[in-house]
Amino acid sequence: MEKIPTVCIVGSINMDLTIRTDSIPVQGETVLGSDFATYPGGKGANQAVAAARMGAHVNLIGAVGDDSFGKSLVAHLQAEGIHMESITTVSDVTTGVANIILSEADNRIIVAPGANDFVLPSLVDQYEEQIKKSDIVLLQLEIPVHTVLYVLEVANKHMVPVIVNPAPYQKLSEELLMKATYLTPNEIEVEALGKEVDVASLEDKLIITKGEHGVQYFADQIKKNVPSFQVDVKDTTGAGDTFNGVLAAQLAEGVPFEQAIKFANAAAALSITRLGAQGGMPTKKEVSAFIKASVNTQ
Repeated sequence: MEKIPTVCIVGSINMDLTIRTDSIPVQGETVLGSDFATYPGGKGANQAVAAARMGAHVNLIGAVGDDSFGKSLVAHLQAEGIHMESITTVSDVTTGVANIILSEADNRIIVAPGANDFVLPSLVDQYEEQIKKSDIVLLQLEIPVHTVLYVLEVANKHMVPVIVNPAPYQKLSEELLMKATYLTPNEIEVEALGKEVDVASLEDKLIITKGEHGVQYFADQIKKNVPSFQVDVKDTTGAGDTFNGVLAAQLAEGVPFEQAIKFANAAAALSITRLGAQGGMPTKKEVSAFIKASVNTQ
């Protein structure tokens, strides 16, 4: 029987509060929105859903509050087939929330971490066996940075490769950057990273997502570019999370590096043709069909 790839994600679980408007207000201004909706979100949960829809066995280490949002999100993630044994419920703390403004096919996001701040090394210790048995670990920065570094240390101890998605961007230690197997910043994040460290020294780790300009990575010190797909953009929320979750699942499956990047790039393109971070995430079958159709129309 073919082995099912195993991905361990340590990260955030949020409820996204999304409002659409024709124009983003400036300081002190009030504008009318066209519609409002709540969607399951959080970079950790988003990436877990993206990986699970690729057929991976996904363990998610995270935290929610003891509130209606937390209960709803746990039920949703269970329905997605994500293994929830390592989700903790924190009393007297709210579940994480992201306030998202959608306008002109782009977004602006403010995150209130809530229970995500309780994803600490002590929680990771309880589920070290999940990390040890994983084919790959995926991390982001909506949980405490010292926890991210701790997970890297645990994964390195067990020789498990780790993808670090440095979003939302904050200053990272040289130790953290060196322990990561892959770094997946977008253009804004890699520019910020370049103000802190010599980005050239990280080229063998970098996979840079560039939106409509595709993906850039390095192979044998040669810069490579994967072009974007031309699609009808409806909502860019979660595109980066789709890319990271699918990339993790592909690499865990043993797919060659370049092929895995191309597949993840196609999944991200398909995701922005639909509303909602997780709502837009495609299945493996849908991505394969999308790639085939794109090739046939070229």
